[in-house]
Amino acid sequence: MELTTFSGEASTFAGGLLALGRHADAEPSAAEHAVDEILDGALTAAAERLCFKGKARQVVAIDTLGKLGAARVLLIGLGEEKDAGARVARDYAALAVEAATKGRYATVCLVPGGDASELACGAVQGGYRFDDLQAADEDEPRFTVESVAIAGADAQAVKRGAAQGEAVNLARTLVNLPPNICTPEHLASVAKDIADSNEHIELTVFGWDEIRARKMGGITAVSQGATIPPRFIHLKYTPPGTKDTDALALVGKGLTFDSGGLSLKPAKSMADMYIDMAGSAAVLGAMKAVALLNPSAPVHGIVGACENMPGGNSYRPSDVLTMYSGKTVEVLNTDAEGRLVLADAIHYATQLEPRGIVDLATLTGACMVALGPYYTALLSDDEALASEIAGAAERAGENVWRLPLDPKLAETLKSKRADIKNLGGQWGGAITAAQFLQHFKGEVSWAHLDIAGPALAEKDDASVRAGGTGFGVLTLLALVEGDA
Repeated sequence: MELTTFSGEASTFAGGLLALGRHADAEPSAAEHAVDEILDGALTAAAERLCFKGKARQVVAIDTLGKLGAARVLLIGLGEEKDAGARVARDYAALAVEAATKGRYATVCLVPGGDASELACGAVQGGYRFDDLQAADEDEPRFTVESVAIAGADAQAVKRGAAQGEAVNLARTLVNLPPNICTPEHLASVAKDIADSNEHIELTVFGWDEIRARKMGGITAVSQGATIPPRFIHLKYTPPGTKDTDALALVGKGLTFDSGGLSLKPAKSMADMYIDMAGSAAVLGAMKAVALLNPSAPVHGIVGACENMPGGNSYRPSDVLTMYSGKTVEVLNTDAEGRLVLADAIHYATQLEPRGIVDLATLTGACMVALGPYYTALLSDDEALASEIAGAAERAGENVWRLPLDPKLAETLKSKRADIKNLGGQWGGAITAAQFLQHFKGEVSWAHLDIAGPALAEKDDASVRAGGTGFGVLTLLALVEGDA
């Protein structure tokens, strides 16, 4: 899909679909008035007939019957102006592209309903399809919108938004790929493509030998029941004139499949465990955005990638592991494996002396019990970093909710046989999982994002497509870029 700007009046656009936005508490725009006048009031009549009030995602569509250069006009509700933001703009653009795709219109013009970057991002997100593994229908060939023009937009803003959308879509595809394709080695190959695209990015990948040599006890234990070998991935972006101590370290859980190991999951619970690498997908997506946009701040992207499988060499409940940090961990349940991989990755990150560490993981079902499927849990012992992340998420239009690190719950991680257990008590599972990770962050500022809920969508929701959502990419990019 090509994204461009359009400098003319909306009514002069010649092409497939012309999209107009209207807020619920605002009068029709000058562009809407001009279009309606040319259509002899047909747009207003249709809006009144369909009780259009400008509510979020309300849609009115009419054919222009040759009266306009555009073949079809789409009027989309934007909700109240006070609620306008990044997500509203992305949804507006995505709905327009979706309508054009269904109507088989090759070209779209968006009359701004928000920030041009977010419109461009939403257009790219709206055009996303994951159908590479499906045979095409010969009777109804697949259709893709060829170009989207954004009226009155700055070209650089459009370019930026397109890069954001591309980064989100990369993360979506990584999550959607099945585990026989999206292996640890595949994640490493994606990281190589990212590094090759930008001279300021260096890539380091550890295989089995180096992982064992470094005594990364967490990733070693989780991986040893699988026949597919693990990979430890480190992307380092260093723009000119910056220092390592200015960097953020983004750490992603990369369980490309999680059977639960010897603590085997029920078959129904295992079916969607291909998404257990969504944290790594978010980190790689964010690094893709970094490679495209060249922010002024340095950043590390770190992924521990492996499978958790049952086998003759699997780690066992009751094993005591010596982690990369030197701490010992008593294993109560091999299905609490993500935190073991993350613990080694977090300790690795501390050695880089970053200004902060942010880890992302589909870590606990308990998080979804607490917050549902649309919110990510934020847990941190650093108020400044937590505030930064909350602000970044708000700017990005992604939902984050702070949970406490309760010291009483932390006591349930105490072990009689090791420094710590890999599982807490019956209650507060999302919190105790974060508190386990907290043991490995050293003196570095740290925050944990449990993305178990919003990493996967059951159905299309405007700019969010069913399947992998790419959640976290935009928040991480906003965090790296700060308020600038």
